[in-house]
Amino acid sequence: MDDTMKQFQEKLIEIETEAENLLLARHQLVENDRTRNGNREALSALRKRARTMKTSVFSPFELVMKEIDKSRSFVKEICATCGNHESKEKTWMMFSGTDVDARVPFHAAHTILEKDQTRLDYDVKKLRSYVKEKSFLISEQGVLADKIGPGVLKSLVTLQDRTK
Repeated sequence: MDDTMKQFQEKLIEIETEAENLLLARHQLVENDRTRNGNREALSALRKRARTMKTSVFSPFELVMKEIDKSRSFVKEICATCGNHESKEKTWMMFSGTDVDARVPFHAAHTILEKDQTRLDYDVKKLRSYVKEKSFLISEQGVLADKIGPGVLKSLVTLQDRTK
């Protein structure tokens, strides 16, 4: 095999490797998006549950204190998701990537989901930048018509395996 064909073969192997990495990254991106949507739905359900529970209704004392002075905190800090919901109340949760169901405190459940959501958001951003970078790299390397004659390229594209 002459040197040009070896270089061509090495270039094709490099491009195919990059393309396979790109496809794997896209697949992982789809899986992360699916998990993110599941987490988002679970967080919405927990927020809705916390707002509609009997303990989430504001007491008259809290309403008066909010109107008096918003800068000073007379009332204990309240979780944005839990509100006045009983944070020790247990709720069922399935951990992502496993088939394990567990009863965990309400506050712990939404905290775990929120941390998982931020981690997934970060991973998705990282994967998107990786996909952009690989796509650009492949498009830069994929212009083979300049280095190989159009006749050779056409014969490679139309190559067929025939049994004898």
